[in-house]
Amino acid sequence: MSSVQKHLKGIHVDHCKNTSSLPIVKMPLPEKVYIPMVQHIGAPCQPTVAVGDHVKVGQVIGDNAAPVCAPIHSSVSGEVTAIEKRMTLMGRVDTNIVITLDGKQEAAETVAAPVVTNKDEFLKAVRASGVVGLGGAGFPTHIKYNPRNPEEVDTLILNGAECEPYITVDHRTMLESAEQIINGVKHIMHFLNLKKGIIGIEGNKPDAIAKFKELLKDSPEIEVHELSQQYPQGAERVIIYETTGKHLLAGKLPAEVGVIVSNVNSVLKIEEYLETGMPLISKSLTVDGNVVKEPKNVEVLIGTPIQDVIDFCGGFTGEPKKIIMGGPMMGKAIPNDDMSILKGNNAILAFDDSFAQINEETACINCGRCVRACPMNLMPTAIHKAYERDDLDALKKYHASACMECGCCTYVCPARKQLSFINKLAKNKLAAAARAEAAKAEAAKAEAEKAEGGKK
Repeated sequence: MSSVQKHLKGIHVDHCKNTSSLPIVKMPLPEKVYIPMVQHIGAPCQPTVAVGDHVKVGQVIGDNAAPVCAPIHSSVSGEVTAIEKRMTLMGRVDTNIVITLDGKQEAAETVAAPVVTNKDEFLKAVRASGVVGLGGAGFPTHIKYNPRNPEEVDTLILNGAECEPYITVDHRTMLESAEQIINGVKHIMHFLNLKKGIIGIEGNKPDAIAKFKELLKDSPEIEVHELSQQYPQGAERVIIYETTGKHLLAGKLPAEVGVIVSNVNSVLKIEEYLETGMPLISKSLTVDGNVVKEPKNVEVLIGTPIQDVIDFCGGFTGEPKKIIMGGPMMGKAIPNDDMSILKGNNAILAFDDSFAQINEETACINCGRCVRACPMNLMPTAIHKAYERDDLDALKKYHASACMECGCCTYVCPARKQLSFINKLAKNKLAAAARAEAAKAEAAKAEAEKAEGGKK
């Protein structure tokens, strides 16, 4: 809302939006795709096809009956030539379905626009689309759209901040598909009975802001909110506060403060599914970095090897020291370009040693810059020391679990300490301790029930 004057803390980073004027272009078909069965938060999918099967575009090739799961579809037509284990972005070895293309790109017989007349049918359609959070989070969207307190949720926030340096694909999507995005917003608001829509766009995208304001001039229920040019405006808790003034506490879901947050590309893919019945089979992303010969915004079939994407962008001009899937602040460094494109990828960045070099750490000088930068008002240095002492009580005291790993603390630290990474390890330590405590309590309960049964 325009009445919200204060902002959560954060930092000012170089935008480096080098590709903002470049339209999204479609990549040619690869020879093979490698489609992982883990592409979202929740239960992994299980293959629904076997080696030797012929599959078509849009056909379900992986699913799971678990509540938190989204189906995975074939992005190509061809033959399943292998089901194998491959290293993934998160450093795990997961099942991949390997499909050798036949070049025909025939659509599956199941691809047809769904009939949607009510909320239940809409939620089923969203699940069937395979859409998950495409801003990087990867949470199944049909779960997000079905909160436990629907009567208390009245606002949809469309996240068009794209505050990470280099990434411009959301910006291009908003310019090139604004009408479809707005139709998607209206459909979501209608079927979820939401009274208000807010489209949050960072101020360094004035053309997108102007376009949406023009298209929405006769839709007073949907507001365009210009976000300040400060990282991390796109973080869920930050954009909720910046647009509504509501504080989302750590461990809470947006629905608990009456809102649902969706990325612009997620909404676009849902609208495309409602119109055509074609599920999520491709992902638009930015390819950039100082060793990429021809930076581009590209639409890539899910499962395409990263090496093919780099080749489409002219290849490397030098030896990449670091390749990142995602942005430089919250993206994940990968060991090579042998991995494939996932649903949640929004960028591939490659840099040489001059950009990727990490300076040696020095002693903390207690300057407090990390505290002043943290959007969640945490004390990263205190969390760091508690982690080194293995002090779980202190980690709880300093609310380590509230860290959203935005990287602001690391970015401003003059001692070059990897504070954000330590925060991540601290969160993992607390989560492991909680799991161990729960397992201990469950074992004690089982033992007590066994003993009680023996007495009988």
